[in-house]
Amino acid sequence: MKRLEALNPETTTGKSKELFEGIQSKLGMVPNMMRTMGNSPAVLEGYLNLSGALSKGSLGAKIGELIALNVAELNNCEYCLAAHNYIGKNLVKIDTKDLSDARKSENEDSKIEAVLKFTNSLVTKSGRVDDTDIKAIKTAGYTDGEIGEIIAHVALNIFTNYFNNSAKTVVDFPSI
Repeated sequence: MKRLEALNPETTTGKSKELFEGIQSKLGMVPNMMRTMGNSPAVLEGYLNLSGALSKGSLGAKIGELIALNVAELNNCEYCLAAHNYIGKNLVKIDTKDLSDARKSENEDSKIEAVLKFTNSLVTKSGRVDDTDIKAIKTAGYTDGEIGEIIAHVALNIFTNYFNNSAKTVVDFPSI
């Protein structure tokens, strides 16, 4: 049962209404997570700004979605698992095996798998990765900038996982 209220985009006013209108124009809907974040325009705007900035990064949408699934699995976030499985499959066109494997920190492409293993280390070690973890991701061919983006993707997804797990956001994406 939800703990925080999801605002109705039709009756919301002020900054949240403005943000909802932007989301609606891009997605054709305002997902429950964003409707719930809208209780604090600062929270919603912060989420949208970091998400938007990372979407322009060098890692690409596929890796971003695979990181999101891996983090959601590690944090047992039902909302984010459903959302990112749907987005990955339907919008980014990631095959079902890659979506499933991401949840286990696996991928047939060793370079992508290195990202998922690093992601797993970041989450399970609370960001306190060691020299071996950094060496492995660099050996896989990632630059310092790309490693920074991986860390930012993980942080963004930990935020949404914690938000949804705490709020018990009603899942409005197909279950996996």
